[in-house]
Amino acid sequence: MEPLNESLFDAQALEFPAALASTLAPAALPGHFDELRGQATPARPVAGTAPMAPLPPMLYDAAAERPAMPPDLPPAQSQTQTQVLQPSSNDNPPLTPAWNAFFEQLGPGGFSDLPRRAVSLERQIRDNGVTYNVYADADGPQRPWSLDLFPLIVSPESWSQIETGVLQRVRVLDRVMADVYGPQQLLAEGLLPAALVHGHPGYLRALHGVKPPGDTWLHIAAFDLARGPDGNWWVVSQRTQAPSGLGYLLENRLAITRQFPQAFEALQVQRLAATYSAMMDGLQRMCPAGVPPHIALLTPGPYNETYFEHAYLARYLGLTLVEGSDLTVRDQRLYLKTLQGLRPVHGLIKRLDDQFLDPLELRPDSTLGVPGLLQAIRAGNVLVANMPGSAFLESPALLGFLPGLARRLIGEKLKLPALPTWWCGERAALEAVLPQLGDCAIKPTYPGSDGQTSFDAVLGSQLSRRQLDEWAGRIVREGEAHTVQSYLPLSQMPTWANDMGPGHIAPRAVLLRVFAVSDGPQSWRVLPGGLARLAGRDAQIASMQRGGSSADVWVQTHGEVDRTTLLQPHATPASLARHRAPVTSRAAENMFWLGRYTERAENAVRLARLTLNLLGSEDQSSRPLLDWLHRMALRNALVPAEVPSAPQSRRVFERALIAELGDVERGGSVGFSLRCIRQAAAAVRERLSQDTWNQIVRAEADFLRRAAEQAGEGSFATGAALRALESASTALAAMTGAQTDRMTRDDAWRLLSIGRHIERLGFLSSALEAGFENGAVHEVSGFEAMVALFDSTITFHARYQQRRDVATLVDLLVLDAENPRSLAWVTQTLRGRIARLAGSAPGKLTALSYELSDPASWTLEHLCAAGAEASYPALVELLAHCETAAYHVSDAIGTRYFTLTSESLRSVGA
Repeated sequence: MEPLNESLFDAQALEFPAALASTLAPAALPGHFDELRGQATPARPVAGTAPMAPLPPMLYDAAAERPAMPPDLPPAQSQTQTQVLQPSSNDNPPLTPAWNAFFEQLGPGGFSDLPRRAVSLERQIRDNGVTYNVYADADGPQRPWSLDLFPLIVSPESWSQIETGVLQRVRVLDRVMADVYGPQQLLAEGLLPAALVHGHPGYLRALHGVKPPGDTWLHIAAFDLARGPDGNWWVVSQRTQAPSGLGYLLENRLAITRQFPQAFEALQVQRLAATYSAMMDGLQRMCPAGVPPHIALLTPGPYNETYFEHAYLARYLGLTLVEGSDLTVRDQRLYLKTLQGLRPVHGLIKRLDDQFLDPLELRPDSTLGVPGLLQAIRAGNVLVANMPGSAFLESPALLGFLPGLARRLIGEKLKLPALPTWWCGERAALEAVLPQLGDCAIKPTYPGSDGQTSFDAVLGSQLSRRQLDEWAGRIVREGEAHTVQSYLPLSQMPTWANDMGPGHIAPRAVLLRVFAVSDGPQSWRVLPGGLARLAGRDAQIASMQRGGSSADVWVQTHGEVDRTTLLQPHATPASLARHRAPVTSRAAENMFWLGRYTERAENAVRLARLTLNLLGSEDQSSRPLLDWLHRMALRNALVPAEVPSAPQSRRVFERALIAELGDVERGGSVGFSLRCIRQAAAAVRERLSQDTWNQIVRAEADFLRRAAEQAGEGSFATGAALRALESASTALAAMTGAQTDRMTRDDAWRLLSIGRHIERLGFLSSALEAGFENGAVHEVSGFEAMVALFDSTITFHARYQQRRDVATLVDLLVLDAENPRSLAWVTQTLRGRIARLAGSAPGKLTALSYELSDPASWTLEHLCAAGAEASYPALVELLAHCETAAYHVSDAIGTRYFTLTSESLRSVGA
């Protein structure tokens, strides 16, 4: 396909964009359904090959209701991997009415405006911070979410088939779970092999006999559908443990409708909000006692590949986003650890695989779950969506048994067929499918299992004869671990590709994920939309983990569009409270350490810059100053303990300091603190703006890049190190500004501020104390260094001119209540914010506040009273007390608000 030519956009082309799309858009590959034109692209076999047989409508044995190859299937059907297809020479058929209307609604710019919209879409995804971490690498960059410009358009007729079939299938799956964890009649009657249930690692014996609230086991189920060459939809797989996509499809919808608002209105596209609202209403009605019930969304954490979706969905639905460490079980009830104590949790939407849910009864090495959660479920005190134990339903082998299960459980024939599937644990199925491996996909019966044989699915058409024989041998030896599924050529939809010039239309294989959600006991509805996943160029598998893309899904309706919205037109106290999530102890702790590490990084940068500048100045001969720099560098981990001191070997000390700046392993220096800032920020990513997050990521990456370049060159240039420190200082100043001016003053922010001031109080107190103990403060160079470390040089000289006595130093750096780096200002601010955090009225302090000395009792006369040998005992004692009190307060805050191991074990709102 040639890139778009500007000459195509003449007046006629702009007037008839649909005709231009029909001309420019290539047809789908031969044998694939073309979504753009509503029909399969005809295939013309190469001379000398047998004609391609049509795909049978459904391959089920009538008696057993299990997939089987019909005896009259032409031999050519089992040899399609050797067939060479050529595209038809016919002109491209016209577009479907829906796609014709879509292109006609492009607006005045027509086709020529598509490149601009593609760039705008990419920028919107980047600005919104939509990510998908392919490898969930804690140290790697987050990958931007991939979204195509064009939506997948589904007609009302097609959607009717999908909706009816999906509703039917979720009913069957729910009843299968109810039987498997109840009377197990399906196993006794032989309708469901015990190996697929009891032999599956996802079957949880601990839940046998449990009856969930509302007798509903599945609240969110996802079905992956493919459209075959015959135009019908087929089920490829189903997801019930923690199906992903409900958040990403919302972001897709918002992004694409912003690019094509006129087309979205003209095509009568069904909205999504009503279904989300019905799901939440249903969950709230089924939750155990609690008015209104408290529902949380359980996430594995920020390094999960779909964490963005978890945070996005929690915000949209007004849920509390929690990790396992946020929750605790007491007296068979689930609680959320908040700053105000333990708050009951009545419902949990889990985005965590079952095996990690409870380390007491499932995987003992799991740090993601909640000890005792299964006992709370058995006691009926919490609703979990979905109920644990559904993993066996995701086995591809189950698809072959569902038709019989549907007749037995609901007395109906399935209306939405699944791809013919053979479980090789049955000898008849094994013998029937071995000759057809070259035409099928080979899948693991127990995907992702540690205790059973598992592997990545493979396509027989991509295997050599030798490889096929090897797979056949494996299947014969371990039949129950292998499932074989017919290969279906995926339909192809138009996508906008910009890999050639300004862009062009290219067909891509598409897999549609559709969601069924419960809206009450034993009642479900299908979300009128979905998540379309696109295969990469020349790929046959649509997978985001394999570099695929996504597309919005527009489901049309002949009736009136439901314009329900979750945004309430008239806010009430109840509706506002619903979206004001409590501050969890984990989020609070990470905010606290975000503040501490930000301040610690600033202190380290300022100290390193001051040290390098002084080591290269004429003041390097001052032994007290060099000794003070060495003590401060050791205390703040700027140099290893074994390095000779600055007075002993100034050059070695300087080289060691520069070499340690970018060390992120041993801890303490600038690079390590920047890494800790990013990690703490990642844990509370949902609380930070995109600009703030980008600044944090860039600051770390830029500083470590500079440090690596210098280390790679074997150079220890002071100038390069100072430039890197200056750049880091600028970035940290931007972070501080964002924390000060761009964050809501809630309890989480107060803890961030408290963390910063605890770190500042401890650092500045120890710096002054060390300077007075070794006498560096009594020399001009040492005096100036103290003032510079407090970032107060300009203020000091403007106020005191050339005076350099202890009284002026104490006045500005200890007693000045208007200097944000004076000990008095920091202490007074800490006392007030600690009291405010505890809920005290303005001006009222708490017991913890009194752990810090009251600056109002400090006087210049008392602190500057000189003792023997020019010492200042009262001042040194105060500095030592400030440092000790800062870290004592830190420990007390951790006990009171983060671990909840003291008197704060009370519960609130029970």
